[in-house]
Amino acid sequence: MPCNVIAEEILTDHPDRFRAMIIESSNPAHSLADSAAFAQALAALDLVVVIDIALTETGRQADYLLPAASQFEKWEATFFTFEFPHNTFHLRAPILDPLPGTLPEPEIYARLVRELNAVPRGRLTLLRTAARLGRAPYKLAFAALAALDKSTFALAPHLLYETLGPTLPDGGRAGAVLWARAQPIAKEHPAAMRRAGHRSADALFDAMLGGRSGITFTEDEYADAWNYVPHPGHRIPLPIPELLLLLADLDTTRAVHTSDDFPIVLAAGQCRAFTANTIFRDNTWRKRDQQGTLRVSPHDAEQLGLSNGAPAQITTSRGTAQAVVEIDDRLQPGHAALPNGFGLDLPTASGETERTGVALNTLTDLTWRDPIAGTPWHKHVPARIQPA
Repeated sequence: MPCNVIAEEILTDHPDRFRAMIIESSNPAHSLADSAAFAQALAALDLVVVIDIALTETGRQADYLLPAASQFEKWEATFFTFEFPHNTFHLRAPILDPLPGTLPEPEIYARLVRELNAVPRGRLTLLRTAARLGRAPYKLAFAALAALDKSTFALAPHLLYETLGPTLPDGGRAGAVLWARAQPIAKEHPAAMRRAGHRSADALFDAMLGGRSGITFTEDEYADAWNYVPHPGHRIPLPIPELLLLLADLDTTRAVHTSDDFPIVLAAGQCRAFTANTIFRDNTWRKRDQQGTLRVSPHDAEQLGLSNGAPAQITTSRGTAQAVVEIDDRLQPGHAALPNGFGLDLPTASGETERTGVALNTLTDLTWRDPIAGTPWHKHVPARIQPA
């Protein structure tokens, strides 16, 4: 579901509306368009649980905050590192002990599942016994359970964590879920797996667990490339019906979205040398642009009465903010830009919170989005700018 419609899925009287949320490693109260609308949606939920490594803007609005271990304190991996012809994977081992009171996410979820009694004890006992006997008996027992009860697949991450996980070396319990990923690779891509040096699913699984610098899990040949196109005849269908409908309406589609009230196109989220996502909850690392300046063209600065280093007020249909002006001749007249990564509510020595720079989504509108994907039009936000 597009993230920009979540608030609308909550703020409705439909009987199937969202009533609760578990929010993990995400800060939607800050990062989704229209922060005011999302805050209203969070308040309307019956329950909000946040799992994160920091007390974020979303965490401050939650009913429960479950503190997680950081990426240096737990087993972790990314899943967008596939390349061609060598497809790689890196399971990263922890290098530090977790801070007291924090847990890795697999353990947090395991404790929730245990409290819910969502998995019959007999199923866990069977798999634990099989795991102690070895991988071959474990595979047979798991396959038998899956044949008897299709919910086994939905519960697989928890079952693996609780039964196979304790048998893994170096405390790699969280890596147990990779056993389930190794099986289809061995079945669907056996030749590519063997070219990468793995003779079986178990050999691949052991390589994932032990490869501290990552591994190649399959090695493709160029003749195999078209096998990854799933359509009949390995042909790529170019017509996308939804896009064709939009193209048909282009002649009558409004081309200009600014107005007399909001004459400037604001890029709400410009990447700069010292911007980052909100995992960096500390402003001291920035060596330049520490306040997150509003960049405007020399032409607009002259027309609007803006001075370099002076404060300006930015107003959109959803909110108002202030920022320090930076006149930049790389911007075209009629365009302005604010950086991403600012506007976090960070703790001070006095125990209060302090905000540096503009929280961009106090200015954006959740309805200002792509009609198909729901992607926000953050690079084209109509705005009014004037001296503060």
